[in-house]
Amino acid sequence: MRQAHTITDATIGTLSMKILHVDSSITGARSVSRELSALIVAQLGGSDQHQVTYRDLVAEDLPHFTAVTAPSAHPLSNTVSMLDQAQQTQRDESDVVLQEFIDADTVVIGVPMYNFTFSSELKAWLDRIVIPGTTFKPGPNGPEGLAGGKRVILAIARGGYYGEEGAFKAAEHAESLLRAILGFIGVRDIEAVIAEGLNDPAARPKAIASARNAVEHLAA
Repeated sequence: MRQAHTITDATIGTLSMKILHVDSSITGARSVSRELSALIVAQLGGSDQHQVTYRDLVAEDLPHFTAVTAPSAHPLSNTVSMLDQAQQTQRDESDVVLQEFIDADTVVIGVPMYNFTFSSELKAWLDRIVIPGTTFKPGPNGPEGLAGGKRVILAIARGGYYGEEGAFKAAEHAESLLRAILGFIGVRDIEAVIAEGLNDPAARPKAIASARNAVEHLAA
């Protein structure tokens, strides 16, 4: 579910950035990516120091991207002349999703790998932030990203091994695709904390411990 932590008069002077925290794992409390994304937000200072907006994409179940569910800023939205109340609610929520991303200084995304890529829930969220004229525009040498200046940290959980030395590196389409999409809209500051080999019971504890250690070394 979406949650924006309250800013009070007592804390507003100490808040230095806006963090958008996004989870997309379907495994709930057993999720490694959810654990890592929460640890990353805490490492950055959490809601004690910053304004944190949280989205659980699985709980929210964002609809697939269509001309109806597209944010108002997307040219595709203009192809639908009238919306009923339910459709307008979907459109309004898409507008909020886009604005949350635009407003965020740092975005933390929990990214479990399913069938070689990220979840359909995360894809639905991404479709709402890749918007012509808002997060990218045509340029003389091709598309130009407009969403630069953000820091994005990916908390990635993978059952197998997809790193540089892994036999299945070519089948990795989660981190690589996210980097391509975010780079397309202008995000250059992308970091990843990765726990992989989680399907191996013997390797799992070490993989999680290594990822937790990597979180502790992230710059706040």
